Amino acid sequence: MARLTLEIKREAWPLKGAFTISRGSRTESEVVVATISDGTVTGRGECVPYRRYGETIEGVMRDIEGMRPALEQGLDRRGLQSALPAGAARNALDCAFWDLESKLAGKRAWDLAGLPEPLNVVTAYTLSLDTPEKMGEAALAAASRPLLKLKLAGPEDLDRVAAVRKNAADARLIVDANEGWDINAYRTLAPKLADLGVTMIEQPLPAGDDDALSGEARPVPLCADESCHDRSSLSKLTGKYDFINIKLDKAGGLTEALALRQEAEKAGYRIMVGCMMATSLAMAPAMLVAQGVEVTDLDGPLWMAKDRTDALQFEGSRMVPPSAKLWG
Repeated sequence: MARLTLEIKREAWPLKGAFTISRGSRTESEVVVATISDGTVTGRGECVPYRRYGETIEGVMRDIEGMRPALEQGLDRRGLQSALPAGAARNALDCAFWDLESKLAGKRAWDLAGLPEPLNVVTAYTLSLDTPEKMGEAALAAASRPLLKLKLAGPEDLDRVAAVRKNAADARLIVDANEGWDINAYRTLAPKLADLGVTMIEQPLPAGDDDALSGEARPVPLCADESCHDRSSLSKLTGKYDFINIKLDKAGGLTEALALRQEAEKAGYRIMVGCMMATSLAMAPAMLVAQGVEVTDLDGPLWMAKDRTDALQFEGSRMVPPSAKLWG
């Protein structure tokens, strides 16, 4: 790899409305875009710094900036994996490398990864945390979508799910507590959610408290999100979870995400591929990881008031693979 130049940009993308989870609410998504160039072609990668993991926009931009000397001295994507830890900063650079490499090779990113040409995938559509009545109304508006993901928070959760089920009778439902329950809430809610047809519960307990799930009945399959970042996380999940949620911002890029999926499947985990709230540029590489998985949750662009030029195309909840003009 030739010596590379680096550009870092902070961007704010307005959402169509307030997006609320158990930890708070937002009306825009702040992202960091890393662009690397060999002087002829450029590659881009987008990340979302997440305070839950101790990340900030400023800190991630500093971490990316810290790679400038190494990039100028010939750092490549493989060297990047040990130069930065898993997280948003490495994700932006890793995905930029994939984009750059595909352009230099005149091939698509999936060809470079040794993967088949990607097919369309069906994404979950997320219903933001709200009152049962408001979530029921949102479900009615989204009732034609085949997979709905509900953000939950504890009190009134059964009423929320019941309202959604009533107004979206044919949709498959998954729920995400975002670490908002304790073990007693889990024991109470899980069997009742099973009765309502919920097919997966994502991260019911705080990651630091999820040892309490060991030995517990799982009437609904459980998915590790905050508890699973990269391959080093897998050994800590045994006996607690059925699924893992692979996000490029947690894994530190497409390179690790593909390796994590392979190792997790060998260990017997079912796979979900998720996202932070971001534009099509962040979703495009994740689509490669999402091929053939049980649950895809890459609906960030559906929440955007506007998206990038050459954005991903959606047919309802069905996502079309990215054009080369967008990424890879």
